[in-house]
Amino acid sequence: MIFKKFHFPIFVLLAVFFALQSCEKKPKKKPEKKSNLVEINRLILLGEKHFTNTKYDSSYYYFSKAKSLCDVKKDTAKIIYSILELAYIEQNQGNYSGCETTILEAFPYLKNNPKPNHHWALYNIMGHNYLQTLDYKLALHYYNLALHFKTNQFRKACIKNNIAVVHMDTQDYPNAIQILLPLTSEKEIKNKPEEFCKILDNLGYSYFKVGNPKGIGYMKQSLLIRKQIKDDWGLVRTYIHLNEYYQKNNPKLANEYAQSAYEKATKVNNADDRLESLKLLIKNSHRNQLKKYSLDYIRINDSLVKARQKAKNQFAKIKYDSKLDKEENLRLKTQKAETALELEKQKNQNLVLNFLVITGILSTIFLYYFLKAINKKEKIQTSYDTETRISKKLHDELANDVYHTLAFAETQNLSTSQNKESLLNNLDNIYSRIRNISKENSIVDTGIKYVEGLKEMMSGFNTCTITILVNGMHSIDWNALENNKKIIVYRVIQELLVNMKKHSQCSLAIITFKKSENKLQIDYSDNGVGAALDKINSRNGLQNVENRILSINGTITFDTKSDKGFKTSFTIPA
Repeated sequence: MIFKKFHFPIFVLLAVFFALQSCEKKPKKKPEKKSNLVEINRLILLGEKHFTNTKYDSSYYYFSKAKSLCDVKKDTAKIIYSILELAYIEQNQGNYSGCETTILEAFPYLKNNPKPNHHWALYNIMGHNYLQTLDYKLALHYYNLALHFKTNQFRKACIKNNIAVVHMDTQDYPNAIQILLPLTSEKEIKNKPEEFCKILDNLGYSYFKVGNPKGIGYMKQSLLIRKQIKDDWGLVRTYIHLNEYYQKNNPKLANEYAQSAYEKATKVNNADDRLESLKLLIKNSHRNQLKKYSLDYIRINDSLVKARQKAKNQFAKIKYDSKLDKEENLRLKTQKAETALELEKQKNQNLVLNFLVITGILSTIFLYYFLKAINKKEKIQTSYDTETRISKKLHDELANDVYHTLAFAETQNLSTSQNKESLLNNLDNIYSRIRNISKENSIVDTGIKYVEGLKEMMSGFNTCTITILVNGMHSIDWNALENNKKIIVYRVIQELLVNMKKHSQCSLAIITFKKSENKLQIDYSDNGVGAALDKINSRNGLQNVENRILSINGTITFDTKSDKGFKTSFTIPA
């Protein structure tokens, strides 16, 4: 009736409002979102440069920074490339589990990325990862996936060679020969000497293993080309194969090839090949030479283990720091957006106030919007209080533990079983506490799984020293209870049990559900230390319990004395 009565003034008021608003607003150009592409490319170039110079920790850092700056919608290709490089560095350092974790991050981006070369590279790295960890079945699976992408013939030939290597490692040399022999006549392969040498060497070695005299010719052809193109990395592998070929018939020549392999592996700083070459030298050495090679083997192996563990810890720290930087950037962007939104709201409020001052007619409307704004502010404050409480809980209970766990991982040798077990226990403890905080603040399912969720919540407070007994729960028709009341029952019981766990020091708590007429009654009691009523009122959790019950016209009573346990009973309309 009021709005009908003031129909004309409202029309005039709206006209004035829009006039003021049009005067206030000025045409603005929508700011274009600044692109990070230049900075991303710079970081990628630095990562590639440091990788070439074997500074893998620096390379890892720059690729991580580039990945964190990428826009998930616009820079998909850059994200995938950065992930590929990060995974390859971890693989190169022998961190195969870390490599697998990293490469899996790229798969969600493949859906929006049409470039088959990226798919090929991802599956190729996965295949190589499983090959190095001796999981030949999965290695073949991923190599075959890579083979079926529409890439150029050279990439397909590389994958075929990798598949042949899997067969060689499983001693299926006839199958390897069947794959490798046709590759030697492909034009694309002959134009790439390094790959051509790999295929010749693998083919020759496979022929040798099946007793075919053609083998030595292919291996020597590979050796000649590798010397011509100065492929020191490849020469190591050829020398090792030739050592095995001459082991029985010409031990002296075999030993010379082993020595050459060791020298080349040392030159290119390939620790794995140095160790393999030393094994061959140790087999054919005596006395002083045997002792020297054995000591070299132990020294290099120990250094390799320490270096890879250090790199693993360093990569984990870089990855963690990069994640923190990204979260901080998102937080600042959110804060900036909220500030802009708040300024816009303030501007709108000023327009409303001007509008109301000019008209001076519809004070009722002003009151309506004012009350609405107050209500909204209260909701925002409630949300803020909840977030602050959760943030404080995370900070108080987890921040120090996370810091000490990181410090432990960085300073201790995780290759020992004792340190590894200690680290896993710390992580498991942190995970359990995070899960408990999540459950305390999770959405309550008020549907058919409500009773199951309520029971699960209460059983979560059972420990080896505290027993929770529940009576009469299944006698209640929960489907007849309104959803908001179900939530309040859930949260009230949760608050009582949290209070019990923090303050009660009890060994037994009993919760009883009763239905009388149109009311639901819930009684709680424990055999803890109890407390004086003035102390009860000072506890925020119990104050929340009382507020929740009163908000739905319920009643609550507390019965407690020091050293006499704690009891409370509340009823709500059902």
